[in-house]
Amino acid sequence: MSYHYQNLIDELERDNYLKTPEIIAAFRQINRSDFVMKGLEHESHYNYPLLIGYGQTISQPATVAFMIELLQPRLGEKILDIGTGSGWQAALLAQIVGKNGQIITIERIPELVEFAKKNIKKYNFTNIEVVACNGYDGYPLYEPYDAIIAAAAAPKVPQAILSQLKIGGRLVMPIGDDKQSIYYIKRESEKNFKYKEYPGFIFVPLIPEIK
Repeated sequence: MSYHYQNLIDELERDNYLKTPEIIAAFRQINRSDFVMKGLEHESHYNYPLLIGYGQTISQPATVAFMIELLQPRLGEKILDIGTGSGWQAALLAQIVGKNGQIITIERIPELVEFAKKNIKKYNFTNIEVVACNGYDGYPLYEPYDAIIAAAAAPKVPQAILSQLKIGGRLVMPIGDDKQSIYYIKRESEKNFKYKEYPGFIFVPLIPEIK
């Protein structure tokens, strides 16, 4: 692990984006440089998004840290990751939930599915499944999930995604059109959900499937 990348993690800790020991450990073990486009490795330790092609980015590390800290993944959990992109977030989650956990990560752009698979293979994960599909309605095949996290914004929370949470499950997802807020949503019962909003973010849009 490079000195510069460790400095980035130190910075995220100092700025209070990273707080939880298990999450910090995952960030230190899963190097962002393994998930960027060739030629951009030298930029991977900076705290800003990087292009990965097809109009998509690998998100700013501070934003990824903030969202994973909100989600609070735990050992053994089954988590749906919507918007695989480069595969970095899926790998971080897989490290946190451990070998008895499961990460289902879905991506609509075929070329990024292959890019993510190639990146993830640099690590010896057996608990990640990369699925090529549109994520607007989640992925019901493996529901219910302990937690769901999305790296793209919808104008409002898709009800299909909420329905795939277990009772007590958590969703972390950007919501809004031009400017978005990150929402933390907990399913407290079959019909009741608790919402908390964190404004001031910009994400690529979650694209509805054309039927």
